[in-house]
Amino acid sequence: MRLLTTILPVWIGLALAEDGSRGWLRYAPVRPTGHNTLDVPSTIVALNSTKISPVFTAGQELRNGISSILAKNVQVRADGCSNSSAVIVGTVDAYRAAYGDVKEAEALEDDGYLIHSTPDKVIILGCNERGALYGAFEYLSQIARNNVTSGVHVSNPQAPIRWTNEWDNMDGTIERGYGGASNFFRDGYVVDNVTRAAEYARLLASVGINGVVVNNVNANATLLSDRNVEGLGRLADAMRPYGVQLGVSLNFASPNATLGTFDPLDPKVDAWWANITNQIYKKVPDMAGFLVKANSEGQPGPLTYNRTLADGANMFARAVAPHGGVVMFRAFVYDNHITYANWTSDRANAQLEFFQHLDGKFDENVVVQIKYGPIDFQVREAPSPLFAALHNTSTAIELQVTPEYLGQNCHFVYLAPLWKEILDFDLRAESRPSKIKDIITGERFKRPLGGYAGVPGAGTNTTWLGSHMAMSNLYAYGKLAWDASLGSEDILQDWIRLTFGFDQKVLDTITDISMRSWPAYEGYSGNLGVQTLTDILYTHFGPNPASQDNNGWGQWLRAGNVTIGMDRTIENGTGNAGNYPPEIAEIFNDVDKTPDNLLLWFHHVPYTRRLKSNKTVIQHFYDAHYEGAASAQSFVKQWESLEGKIDKERYEHQLFRQTYQAGHSLVWRDSINEYFYNLSRIEDESNRVGNHPYRIEAESMDLDGYKSYVVNPFETASGFTAIVTTSNTTAGTATSKVPFESGTYDVAVNYYDLFNGTSTYTLDIGNRTVATWKGDNEKKLGHEPSRYLDGHTATRITFKGIKVSKGDTVRITGQPNGIEPAPIDYLSFLPPGIVD
Repeated sequence: MRLLTTILPVWIGLALAEDGSRGWLRYAPVRPTGHNTLDVPSTIVALNSTKISPVFTAGQELRNGISSILAKNVQVRADGCSNSSAVIVGTVDAYRAAYGDVKEAEALEDDGYLIHSTPDKVIILGCNERGALYGAFEYLSQIARNNVTSGVHVSNPQAPIRWTNEWDNMDGTIERGYGGASNFFRDGYVVDNVTRAAEYARLLASVGINGVVVNNVNANATLLSDRNVEGLGRLADAMRPYGVQLGVSLNFASPNATLGTFDPLDPKVDAWWANITNQIYKKVPDMAGFLVKANSEGQPGPLTYNRTLADGANMFARAVAPHGGVVMFRAFVYDNHITYANWTSDRANAQLEFFQHLDGKFDENVVVQIKYGPIDFQVREAPSPLFAALHNTSTAIELQVTPEYLGQNCHFVYLAPLWKEILDFDLRAESRPSKIKDIITGERFKRPLGGYAGVPGAGTNTTWLGSHMAMSNLYAYGKLAWDASLGSEDILQDWIRLTFGFDQKVLDTITDISMRSWPAYEGYSGNLGVQTLTDILYTHFGPNPASQDNNGWGQWLRAGNVTIGMDRTIENGTGNAGNYPPEIAEIFNDVDKTPDNLLLWFHHVPYTRRLKSNKTVIQHFYDAHYEGAASAQSFVKQWESLEGKIDKERYEHQLFRQTYQAGHSLVWRDSINEYFYNLSRIEDESNRVGNHPYRIEAESMDLDGYKSYVVNPFETASGFTAIVTTSNTTAGTATSKVPFESGTYDVAVNYYDLFNGTSTYTLDIGNRTVATWKGDNEKKLGHEPSRYLDGHTATRITFKGIKVSKGDTVRITGQPNGIEPAPIDYLSFLPPGIVD
């Protein structure tokens, strides 16, 4: 193929304020430069379409998109002649009936499309109606990205299953969702207004997603009430024009209320599920199928009756088989009461223990859905060995678009590089090439089904995910599910052009921030394979490494005074390394061969062990946390450089998040480093840990109406102590003299912003008020961080360019509100260019 000789116009420099609701489907207007213009036909022929057909939708999208992008009056018709100048969209069969054969269409597979572009005619054909819509979206994307190609372009999806798992609850909340309330449920029922569901389906279809499981995997049996089944029909009707099929999660014990049992081998239970399945298919005749989470994290399942997981999955498979449905059965099954004192206990072994012996015992329409790693969406994990163990079972990979353990869209982490690392990993099953991306498509082991399940957490927030930048992850998920060979940076830059336009500074800056974001977050959260060092017992947001040991959940560090890391070796540990095919097991089982970034995942070593970089483990920890936090500071300056190049609404929204992330990354840095310094008592070679010459500790100030408060966990407060007001109604003040030389400083205040309270603060220096602010992050972050003084609520605000004289009185006044006692950790007076 070649680029069309006509050069497309450039984007208008600045758009009006945008709220993010259109995502990458902005169809932003363009204006011509000089005499250049794109000669797109003014007529669209949508073949063989009705209003509920994706072909009809394709025609409407083409009309609206071309009209908006090129300011061109476009008409849509249902027929045309082969000699007319037109954009023709439809199925291959419809085109052949109207115009004759298209040889290149022989290469099309299910959902695939071809685009044949010439200066006076564009033909967009799908193997099926959904494929035609995908082709229309791709053509519009080419126009919007200034990348229309001539000739014939054929594209087929690499996997048949490209679903999202929406963890929406019946009450309207979303588990691990950071973008508002549910688009599908409210107050126990399916919503009456399904407009938002249709808009979401449109977004998903534009990147090739073909199924949406609308409710939480921790399913509620009330979903199956008559009223809600009727509601599922409304949702399906809203999404059908976009080729997106509805699926639902099931509570395994649903029949229990009626039958007093949910034994999958009881004929009454089998019949009960067959009956309810038939009722759903009457309302949703094209339902994609069921998603089932069983016997995990307290959910009911077949093991209750000493039945196998295959027995349970096949019960549902029998129910949906007559309708052509699929059962996605989650491999996330583990015992959360494993014994920490047992050196061989290992949650990472659970998937193999529960599923390997069942290979080949699942019905053909069952797909085992496997998280990319054996623990739980961590910042880095070894790939799950289960992918290589199931040769006779269809599998799908589960990816988390909503970054539950990676900053919850308050920190920005572009996830495509992480996913690519997993998808491209070669497990060498049977000593043959066995990349995970080829296993899940069914290609490697010749399975009929397979694919992708992504967990976006999309809600009613105008940004869908709670952050404009986070939408790059949803876009990338769809693109990789369609074609995992695409490069993460190429995907990203397409998204940037569609979302923010063509300014080269914008493109370069957002690319750099995004591609450095995962290494940065890994640097200041958890590295060398120790997982994300967050609070696993609470919100999974802020730092708390101690929470990971000495419990039954199995996300252990095994961190002591001298050594750290899980021993997953064959000879002395949990044996997990031996779960991989021999060529990979040999690497992971050998401490000298294991990559440094997975060292502590597989090996228990001294803090003083030398890495391949020649640094010790502990020094690497110190350095990585400082380097990662420094990157987060640089992201703020980079984003600020885009002022005026991005509309004000989106610029300021993301600036707040980048600034928040920069401040919180310092909390992470200091918390983790202090924790491991206190464990190991090994000094930082650069003398940074615990040494903060620019800080004034709040507890060292003169207090009136305030008192000292020992924070738990201790490391989430500088000096382990903060201050809180002595009353929940009366203001307090903390006063000190400025001990630093006179000059201009950035003055930072670290405080705790609790949920369910909005304290007010005033900062005075000398005889002037420098700033006032409110502790109202719960209104800005999109979710509840915490109700306590801890690493989740620790936050920072900075006031730049403040002139200060040595000996000035500095005073913070805090007015408590609700349960929030105006808590303060410390102040920092930072000379230009200094990061605390």
